[in-house]
Amino acid sequence: MSGEFVISLAEQGIITVLMVAGPLLILALVVGLLVSIFQATTQIQEQTLAFIPKIVAVLFGLVFFGPWMLTRVVEFTTNILTNLTTVIG
Repeated sequence: MSGEFVISLAEQGIITVLMVAGPLLILALVVGLLVSIFQATTQIQEQTLAFIPKIVAVLFGLVFFGPWMLTRVVEFTTNILTNLTTVIG
């Protein structure tokens, strides 16, 4: 196993993690920004108002993006397990 192979494997892992986590993080970021704008406009400084919409949005995102996310993770795992002899040896 060469150093290039290890770097390639790590790169694939990092890309997979970013692709899987990205949609949920972007969704939480957008909802948090909208809630912050709403709070600044109305001067309502309720702490739960910041968390509840983000939780609901992330749960909705899991339902919507869940199958795609699971497919990406399963493809990466299958790739690793298929090439297990290359990874170990």
